[in-house]
Amino acid sequence: MEKEGLSCAGEHEIYCCGARVLIKNGKVKVLSEPRIAYCPLHGSLYGTSEITEESVKRSVETKIRDLGFCCEHRVFNNSLIVPYGASEMISTCMKMGMLECAVTVCEGAGTVITDNSDLVQEMGARLTGIVRTSPIASIIKHIKDNGGFILDETSALIDQAEGVAKAAELGYRSVAATVASFKSDAIDGIRGVQKDRGIEVVVFSICNTCATEADVDRILAGADIVCASASRLIRERVGPKANMQLGVAIPLFALTEFGKKLILGYLTEFDDSIVAFRTRKLPYIVEGRGPRLRE
Repeated sequence: MEKEGLSCAGEHEIYCCGARVLIKNGKVKVLSEPRIAYCPLHGSLYGTSEITEESVKRSVETKIRDLGFCCEHRVFNNSLIVPYGASEMISTCMKMGMLECAVTVCEGAGTVITDNSDLVQEMGARLTGIVRTSPIASIIKHIKDNGGFILDETSALIDQAEGVAKAAELGYRSVAATVASFKSDAIDGIRGVQKDRGIEVVVFSICNTCATEADVDRILAGADIVCASASRLIRERVGPKANMQLGVAIPLFALTEFGKKLILGYLTEFDDSIVAFRTRKLPYIVEGRGPRLRE
């Protein structure tokens, strides 16, 4: 998995298609069975018609080989990849002046605070949920050279609440923070920081395929925008509480007026044609359009 003269070092643990995956020195090991049998997004990106442990392994290996994922030769490209992706939306809303900075996560760096909208997309494009990661010198250098502040360079710590606190310390007043479901307890911490520091924070709940009932409780209590991923729980419990849904196959739900405002702002910069209509009940689901869970 290494390119000549460049290394893929350290340990990194991620979620991909609901499977827990370990990347160690560029070698990929799938630690658990995927939760998903089919995903239209994964299919469009990697040509996968059926998701298995082997296809998950191949897709992660492809990211390592072609994009330098978890490696010194990490490719940073700010092209928009996912139509309604969190990094795409945050990056666009930052460009529009609706948000001042973002607190996101990058492999090889951990929690990153930045007001560079392009860097948000460079890090987030094709990124899946990162459970833990190790410092990678070239990734850290790129982030710092492009206006990013890394919460802890020595450990690549992932702590979104501390990231928001640092953003407030740096003087930012309008902040977007991404929180994966497996770190959903950070949402309450973020809201505590928001109250203490008197700042505005929009919480993007992402990587929700494996969300538990407890995760959903935290998401409902404190998130603004929620990606349904492949989660039936998110569709069943979060969908009906939403004031807006974006997309059908993998819906995005707005739970607050601020979340709805950001989605509508993002759509003003969206290039493709859009259809909008009123409904008395959410979620709006079309059978056969979304991911298919493993039985």
